[in-house]
Amino acid sequence: MSGKQKASEHRRSAVRLAGEQGLLCEEDVVGLPMDVGYRGPAACMAAGITYRQLDYWARTRLVEPSASMPGGPPGHRLYSFRDILILKVVKRLLDTGISLQQIRTAVEHLRQRATADLAQITLMSDGVSVYECTSPGEVVDLIQGGQGVFGIALGRVWRELEGSLKELHGEPLGEQERPAEPHPGDELARRRRQRRTG
Repeated sequence: MSGKQKASEHRRSAVRLAGEQGLLCEEDVVGLPMDVGYRGPAACMAAGITYRQLDYWARTRLVEPSASMPGGPPGHRLYSFRDILILKVVKRLLDTGISLQQIRTAVEHLRQRATADLAQITLMSDGVSVYECTSPGEVVDLIQGGQGVFGIALGRVWRELEGSLKELHGEPLGEQERPAEPHPGDELARRRRQRRTG
C-alpha cells in the first residue's frame, strides 16, 4: 500500500471513529430555553453533580449562577440553561481526568461564545490539553493527528440537558442572559491551530 493510500485509509478510520463516538455533531438548535432559571438542587440533578461540587465551583468562580429571578431577594441568582450546560461539561471533563487548570481554560473559552454557538462545538482532549473543534474536519484532524483521545460534542450534551430539565421545576427569569460576543483569538482555537501547523 502506498503512503497516499495509507494516509487516506487512516483518515477514513478517523472519520469512522469520530462518527461512532458521536463527535461529528452538527446540532441545529431551534429554541433556546433561556426564560427559566433553576435553583441549586435542580442544577445538580440536571448536571449530574453533587451540591458540594456546585457550591465549590460557584465559590471558586468556575461556574456561577448568572440569572436573576424577578422580585427575588437581592443577590439571589439562578442557574440558566447555559450555566447548567457548562456544569455538565465540567463534570465530564473532570471524570476523564482533565486538570482543573485546563477545565478553567475551557470554561473561560465557552463563556466567550454565544449560547446558540455552543451546540456546534466539540471539545477534544489528548488527556492533557483541551481543544475546540467547530467542524467535523477539525475533529477528524485531531483524531488523525493523535491529539484527540476523547471528545465531548456539546450539541449532544445540550439535547440530554433539554430532556433532563423538562422533568425539573424552574423559575421564570428576570434579566435575560446576554449572549457573549464571539472571541476569535481564544486560547483553545489557538492551541488547535498550533497542533495542526506545528
